[in-house]
Amino acid sequence: MSSATITTSARLMNSTPQTEEQAMVRKVAVSSFLGNFIEWFDYASYSYFATTIALVFFPTDNHTVAMLQTFGVFALSFILRPIGALFWGSYGDKKGRKAALAHSIMFMSGASFLIGCLPSYSVIGVGAPILLLLLRMVQGFSASGEYAGAATFLGEYAPTSKRGIYCSLIPASTAIGLLAGSTLATLMAANMNSSAMVGWGWRVPFLLAGPFGLIVLYIRAKLADSPVYQSMNDALESKGAASADGQIAAKSGMFAYVFMVFGMGHISDKFGRKKVLIGACVAFIVLTVPAFLILNTSQSWPVLLVELAMCATLTANDGTLSSYLTETFPTSVRFTGFAFSFNLANAIFGGTASFIATGLIALTGSSIAPAWYMVGVAAIALVAMILSHENTDKDLNHI
Repeated sequence: MSSATITTSARLMNSTPQTEEQAMVRKVAVSSFLGNFIEWFDYASYSYFATTIALVFFPTDNHTVAMLQTFGVFALSFILRPIGALFWGSYGDKKGRKAALAHSIMFMSGASFLIGCLPSYSVIGVGAPILLLLLRMVQGFSASGEYAGAATFLGEYAPTSKRGIYCSLIPASTAIGLLAGSTLATLMAANMNSSAMVGWGWRVPFLLAGPFGLIVLYIRAKLADSPVYQSMNDALESKGAASADGQIAAKSGMFAYVFMVFGMGHISDKFGRKKVLIGACVAFIVLTVPAFLILNTSQSWPVLLVELAMCATLTANDGTLSSYLTETFPTSVRFTGFAFSFNLANAIFGGTASFIATGLIALTGSSIAPAWYMVGVAAIALVAMILSHENTDKDLNHI
């Protein structure tokens, strides 16, 4: 055998594992993106079709009461998120990331699909809103493991030097899911009359969750658990053996978000997660109230500039948070820790946001009232970040 043949064979032997590893990382990235996309596509669909859902499930002469009931169901579905986070996190830490994510996507997409099949209040009476609440709670329980699980799975597969930018794919999928859901709602509203929307139009985005979920389930069935998780299991086994204009501006902001979030992930790789997150908290405190004031003017260009400024601030948080939380917890409880902390915050601040904002505006008569609430939340987050630890560039096996 010639020396050239030997050299070529050696190169092929050395490159094959790396090529297979890169292919696996790409599959993990795609499945993580799509799974989280479904969650936030559903989130956007419920929010943008809230007025129609209120008519279908909560018929009343008082529109404000109907909207509060609709957003109340939305908020109540978040109550189970911390409980779901503990369940899916524990399941993912003990049985594997792949198994937890495969089962959570089935329940999450299945519940969303069944919402699209529900009869209205006019057909079965009070049973309709009760079934809506039950399915939203199943969806919330199941979705509580998706964001954290996908970020954990992807973060454990990603190269250490690029973990931030890889994990930025998760918040990017959030933005794209919201953008897709809002765009579909806008197109349907523009091309369908109100009777068609109430009759069947609102069901379409929820029914789409069915085939979307099957696609993600198929991809995840082909994946292996992360090398970091497998390494921990091997160590444990050996140890065990031993022991409109506004809409255009909003959508432009979403498009910008998708690109900016990767940049923020890269910046956090270079300068550290803690610094970027502290900067995001300060920006939220300084910019939120002025942003609300400008948004109320309804002038296209100022609104667009505000959207882009807040988008940059939001991506500084979202583009860093996934990798920050992945690096905060040890491998043995990483899924649980990420899922519980992320979803507890979602339950307290995220799920109640629409309800609180509507209530504050009704109580104060000011559309700026929710901005001051957001400033207060950002101030609490700033104190928490100042007291936190920096784990950027640390080996996940040694956290």
